[in-house]
Amino acid sequence: MRFALDMPNFAEFADPATIVALARDAEAAGWHGFFVWDHINIFGAEPVPVADPWILLAAVAQATERIAIGTMVTPVPRRRPWVLARQTATLDRLSGGRLILGVGLGVPAETEFTAFGEEADIRARAEKLDEGLAILAGLWSGEPFEFEGRHYHVARTRFLPTPIQRPRIPVWVAGTWPKEGPLRRAAAWDGYFPLKLGPDGGEEGSMTDDELSQARTRLEKLRDGRPADIVVVEEVVDPSPRDVSRLRAFAAAGVTWYMDGLGTRYLTLQALFDRVRRGPPRM
Repeated sequence: MRFALDMPNFAEFADPATIVALARDAEAAGWHGFFVWDHINIFGAEPVPVADPWILLAAVAQATERIAIGTMVTPVPRRRPWVLARQTATLDRLSGGRLILGVGLGVPAETEFTAFGEEADIRARAEKLDEGLAILAGLWSGEPFEFEGRHYHVARTRFLPTPIQRPRIPVWVAGTWPKEGPLRRAAAWDGYFPLKLGPDGGEEGSMTDDELSQARTRLEKLRDGRPADIVVVEEVVDPSPRDVSRLRAFAAAGVTWYMDGLGTRYLTLQALFDRVRRGPPRM
């Protein structure tokens, strides 16, 4: 199991210098990945600074050499797939083939879509996600490609240069557990980021190791036995030695990437840097 950091792209983390410093320290301390959120705006009583994730990641790519980088997650339905194809191919080349693209429908729908006149209907967003992913793969191939869907049209074209990674940039798909649709979507790509939500749509809590084991089994069945990444994201405010046994249970259940949110909502920036410099958990 590999360990990564999962960082917001707003508030104090909208400062590119802060993100670059965290990424450098993370690589030096032995973390395996550095991922940023992809939000367009944060609505509240007061305005909150927000940074573009692709510019943040370009800066991180230049400042590091080995650590995997990516978004967790990019709402493909609110981005033009052909623009995203250019951004991701360029970033993959800039980073030397280190990019992983996390994708999803985008939440919350009201502030990420409706507030800017974008389609918020969940079925329409799911269709746009599937069409968008098909377009990304087609354009990343570097071969002549055209597409005609319900939401997108691409005339015959060829995008160059291709990403360094072949056959394409790895794609992780976020989806609500245990819904079948998102699981099937994830099975068609390279990884699954299961989100456990409550009846009201809010976060219910962390996935258990038993649920993660079920997810791995179902995913591998859909993939005819081919392995795929299983990704867990948690915000652990006070890690302690007793967490090691829990992490081992996650690894045994099939988790391949564990994302640590580092308690960014609760800890001071200095405390976060201290956590990063201590490195990933030792199992």
